[in-house]
Amino acid sequence: MKPGFLDKLVSRLDSVDPGEVHQLVTRLIREKGTLTKVFEALREGVIILDPESRVDFMNTAACQFFGLDPKRATGELIASQIRGLDWESLARPGHAVSRDLEVFYPDHRYLNFYLAPIEDSGAPLGHVMLVRDLTTTRAEAEETLETERLNALTLLAAGVAHEIGNPLNSLDIHLQLMGRKLRKLAAGDRGPLEENLKTARQEIQRLDTILKQFLHAVRPTKPTRERCDLHFLLKETLKLLEPELASRNIAVELDLAEFLPPANVDGGQFQQVFYNLIRNAYQALPGQNGRISIRTRFTEYEFVITIEDNGTGISPEHMGALFEPYRTTKSSGSGLGLLIVRRIIREHGGEIEIDSKENSGTRIHIHLPRGDRSPRLLASPTIDL
Repeated sequence: MKPGFLDKLVSRLDSVDPGEVHQLVTRLIREKGTLTKVFEALREGVIILDPESRVDFMNTAACQFFGLDPKRATGELIASQIRGLDWESLARPGHAVSRDLEVFYPDHRYLNFYLAPIEDSGAPLGHVMLVRDLTTTRAEAEETLETERLNALTLLAAGVAHEIGNPLNSLDIHLQLMGRKLRKLAAGDRGPLEENLKTARQEIQRLDTILKQFLHAVRPTKPTRERCDLHFLLKETLKLLEPELASRNIAVELDLAEFLPPANVDGGQFQQVFYNLIRNAYQALPGQNGRISIRTRFTEYEFVITIEDNGTGISPEHMGALFEPYRTTKSSGSGLGLLIVRRIIREHGGEIEIDSKENSGTRIHIHLPRGDRSPRLLASPTIDL
């Protein structure tokens, strides 16, 4: 409703027939109600401000974005309702502003708002603020970017396999030939040479392992599914890691769900998932006497496996780059472990969730669907004729 129009109407009330005044007021009320319904139906947030930047109107979507009560917010300065923005610099006469905004309450959202002045014949009447939720769009953009990054890595992997894999095989063959010739020498002469040869072959094997990890991380793999006992896979993995855990005096606490149903997974791939995550957990433990807790539970729809440690945790700057290849905080790590883990879990239709705070440990949840999440067609109803 434009105040200028209302001022003109009030100034002419004396010369207007009472019946016409009634019709005008009824029309204004009806139009105001229609506009309110239109604004409430929008998914975008709508906020109307007066010239002093006080809230005149706020639709339901805007209230949900910022966690506000429209009754309490109406009449209040917008700066007191949405904190963290310099409204004096934003709400300049004659200037429209478009800005992105990240909010953490009541939900973590990425928003974009458009702030434009409302004028009547050059006289400022306030501002209108339109707010859009970009959270889903941003997530889709990040997923697209990740797909493009993995596609680029896949192309790179093909080149790496050719340019490095073949020379490594050739070197290994030549070292084997050298080893045969060394065995023909006298025992006293071949001792130092055998040590050097052993070191060279170990380094070649290490490079070959890194290459295989890289290829496994970026190449799409189709899991060979079968009914597996997740508890059995967990315990077998712990047996493999038992010497390292014992040498560090690390306690492993198991809280396993009773009567856990079999899971339709690739047992070898999921053993690799558990191996990487448990190994990451104990490597994050400072010194001796650390603790790792492993918990399983299930619902009608999914399995949830939780691996928690009381280690050093993950800093905020590293949390955003956990799944980037070759980004690692370990001096001897390849930075591919979590990338491989997430790829395997996602190929099984699941998701990995990481909750960590620096100096307070890390908790990892694996959400694995019990059934196929792909859509299915329902059978057509039978009709008796």
